[in-house]
Amino acid sequence: MIKRLSRRWLLLAVWISSFAAFHSAFSQTGLRIQLVSEVTAIVPGQPFTVGLWLQHDRGWHTYWRFPGIVGVPTQMKWNLPRGWKAGELVYPEPERTLMFQIKAQGFDRDVMLRTEITPPKDLKAGDSITLSGLASWMCCGNTCHPASMDLSLTLPVAATAEVNAKWHKLLDAERARAERTSNAWTSSVSEKGETITLILKPASAEARVCKNQREADKIIVFTEDGWFDSDKPQTVLLHSDGTLTITLIKADTYMGGKPPATLRAILRNEEGWLQGGALRCLRVEPRIVRG
Repeated sequence: MIKRLSRRWLLLAVWISSFAAFHSAFSQTGLRIQLVSEVTAIVPGQPFTVGLWLQHDRGWHTYWRFPGIVGVPTQMKWNLPRGWKAGELVYPEPERTLMFQIKAQGFDRDVMLRTEITPPKDLKAGDSITLSGLASWMCCGNTCHPASMDLSLTLPVAATAEVNAKWHKLLDAERARAERTSNAWTSSVSEKGETITLILKPASAEARVCKNQREADKIIVFTEDGWFDSDKPQTVLLHSDGTLTITLIKADTYMGGKPPATLRAILRNEEGWLQGGALRCLRVEPRIVRG
């Protein structure tokens, strides 16, 4: 109980220092942020991809769509003209990052978030359209800086559009790294007290199993809803048939209301989950068996 209270006081101190820094820090401390388009023009009625390009200074990071037990995800609130639609903000595969000594889920590397924008069909070729919105984020290094900024992007309307080679390359690289499910693996999970036991089994020849325990030890499990603690120890045991038994610890607090029926997790293996090293991040959502 004392350990839990100490941990909560530590997190509270982090948040207080973060918001205190907000009032005295330059809004882009540790970060450059830019709104970019994958295409050079808007074609009436044709969806296109817009990217939120985040470049971190050395030693700084921002956060994934679910940061873990600390942090604030990067977000974009659009202010589009009437008749336009914006899809959800899509985040690349998560990475482990440190907020001081606390393990969180975010990005140390430069990263491209993306959104699909759908324009109306009645636009006129030759016009120019400005897309704008409010980006918000938390950037952390030795200190943390919540910030927000109005961003805009102006594009011409045309009957056809070319691909912007620079931004297309970066956006395609992020798409290729995206987490996804795979029938090559099956998953099951049980929960007892504070312990969550996730079992991952190879289900076809397409599954690439870990070569040894050292490789298995490097696997990281990310939470999509905070049911398990991103900062608590994770243990991975490799069995002779390639099965993995992964032990996780429930979070002290859960913001989702009643306990979830499934474990929403993403498992990162730098060596890949499929033959040839493909699929670095595997998404699983097994039903939780409680006992």
